[in-house]
Amino acid sequence: MNEIKPQDTNAAERALHLLGRPAVSFTLAAGTAWLVVVLAGMFLLLRYSQAAGLAGNPPAQWPVASLVPQSTGMHSLILFLHPHCPCSRASIGELEQIMTHCQGQVSAQVLFVQPAEMSEAWAHTGLWHTAAAIPGVSVRCDHAGVEARRFQALTSGQTLLYDPAGALLFQGGITLSRSHAGDNPGRSAVESLVRHESSDPAQTWVFGCALGVAEIQKGCVACKP
Repeated sequence: MNEIKPQDTNAAERALHLLGRPAVSFTLAAGTAWLVVVLAGMFLLLRYSQAAGLAGNPPAQWPVASLVPQSTGMHSLILFLHPHCPCSRASIGELEQIMTHCQGQVSAQVLFVQPAEMSEAWAHTGLWHTAAAIPGVSVRCDHAGVEARRFQALTSGQTLLYDPAGALLFQGGITLSRSHAGDNPGRSAVESLVRHESSDPAQTWVFGCALGVAEIQKGCVACKP
């Protein structure tokens, strides 16, 4: 029987060690690449969620030509939405909170922008039915985006609050970012103004799909980067 010498054992261990180095290096490289991809994806999602839409320049006084009825004796809130914008579900949720906290102090109307080529059925999405179920909220189609242009609403989620005299008090979004529900400066500002806890006009960023009829016709409905 051949005797295994200590030097032979050491040589074998060194060989196995050298053979294992490529595998370890590959594992480390693959793990590093995976981490880079994950971090890059998280960065892109975060950047997208915080990307605000165009704010527009709504009229300082309720437009006389508007066919949207202004409330008498209380604040009037208008929320413009793209009927196929998934990010706007959070805006409807925040509107429900406003109506609960300010019951009897504000009337709200949700206008879904409907291109002239589309039927009303196209606008009657789940967002429509969810908004219509909120007590104190009226829902209607904005045919051809006439009222959206009149009120300079350019992004789904655009919220406007007018006082009983027709003066603009708030403009912007009532969510913190795209699809983000929860406490946010927009909702807080609207509630404070309605409850007369504040009288200073406020403005916030608005997050959602573009409301321009041209963008809607191009299929800008996915609300994704």
